[in-house]
Amino acid sequence: MKILQAKLDDVDRVAVLFNNYRMFYKQPSDLEAAHHYLAQRLSKDESIIFIAVENDTCLGFTQLYPSFSSVYLKPIWKLNDLYIAEHARNKGIGQKLLEAVREHALRTESKNVILETDWDNKHAQHLYEKNGYEREDLVYHYTLPL
Repeated sequence: MKILQAKLDDVDRVAVLFNNYRMFYKQPSDLEAAHHYLAQRLSKDESIIFIAVENDTCLGFTQLYPSFSSVYLKPIWKLNDLYIAEHARNKGIGQKLLEAVREHALRTESKNVILETDWDNKHAQHLYEKNGYEREDLVYHYTLPL
């Protein structure tokens, strides 16, 4: 298995997993929209996607969005999406993807990597904490619904 940074020509194989990821979060299946969304992010350099590939099949992905810290004058990466195909889970793919995220953040001299996950997603929380991510209890997260 290899971890690669996705390019525009990888969108076809990542879009299937991205569509499954969205359905996991109770969104309707829309492979065409998933494909279009990923193609837009990559073609505009608006995200970084790492993919886990084995035998030319995409088994998992993670997507990062750039942000910045005005206080620290450094970039920040938001780990927005992490998904492993059901049949490929519990094989260390999430671990390898998180290692690629860390290496990318270090390479880009970032302040940190931030993420959020559902309060009941214990499996993901365990994986993140095992990789050094710290839960912040002193910061409130707000959303402005539009």
